[in-house]
Amino acid sequence: MKLDPVNILLNNNFKPEKKFYFISGNETTLIEKIADTLVKQYKKKERVNLARIDTIENFVDEAGLFADKKIYTGKNCKGINIENLNKIRDSENIFIFIQENSPKTKKIKNIFIKDGDGCLIDCYEIDRSSKIRILNKFIQTNNLKIEEALYWMLVEKLDNRYIFLENSLNKIKDIEQKDINIKNIKKLLTIDGAGKDGLFFCLLNKNNKIIENYRNKIQTNSDVNEMYYYCRFFCQLIIESKNENEYSKNIPLYLFKERGYLLDIYKKYNFKKKKALLRLLASTEKFLRKESGLSLVSGLRFLLSIKKITIS
Repeated sequence: MKLDPVNILLNNNFKPEKKFYFISGNETTLIEKIADTLVKQYKKKERVNLARIDTIENFVDEAGLFADKKIYTGKNCKGINIENLNKIRDSENIFIFIQENSPKTKKIKNIFIKDGDGCLIDCYEIDRSSKIRILNKFIQTNNLKIEEALYWMLVEKLDNRYIFLENSLNKIKDIEQKDINIKNIKKLLTIDGAGKDGLFFCLLNKNNKIIENYRNKIQTNSDVNEMYYYCRFFCQLIIESKNENEYSKNIPLYLFKERGYLLDIYKKYNFKKKKALLRLLASTEKFLRKESGLSLVSGLRFLLSIKKITIS
């Protein structure tokens, strides 16, 4: 079975029913959004706990008679094949596997398409038709009135990466209806949006310079969350790379200008620092689930915490 990720996000009544999910593609923010959505929808249905899985080759179901069902999530999980899926098929638990596109994912995708208990969700940048669907749902849900010229401008200007598109829509939602016009929206969508990822590239600067850049670029809670997703991506790249060569291969091509800087950052990390960075991400994610977003103050604290770990 294969599902369209945009259909999942737009369907308020979506109810996940499969045991195995394979979320793949090359749009990392949409992959993360779909994984979070699946977990939230399962939690609405029943009581479940979250757990991580690194391989399914030797998986042992430790659930007791009265234990809560678990959702196991695994990034780049090893041992995904028909034989190993059959070994865990009778488990009461749910398994969500996340892996970006690579030569070996094609075979795995075919397994999940054909498996009756499985589901493939391929995540790529939002195309024009999907962007129109998302925008229409946003306008309808928030009961907004938007001029036709502004509508088509949004279709063209909104980011093709999901989390940044969503953040822009949240900014528009915060504007009073009378102020939703082309002039204000143009101003809103060009607030140095591409520069929020640049905050990660100033980690080696002095704290007062980082704080100054942060205050110039981050004005709203949506800005904070956008910066957070950028930083989380770069941090996960460091944590999940086993060595410098693997890290270099995993750096996205569009960051060719920043490759040297990113390699310099990676060289500062050892196993102990990676564990500290992982703890920081875990505690921040826990805070996000509780508070539904970072404040301006907590966003700056998060950024400075990354710096502290990096240079320690």
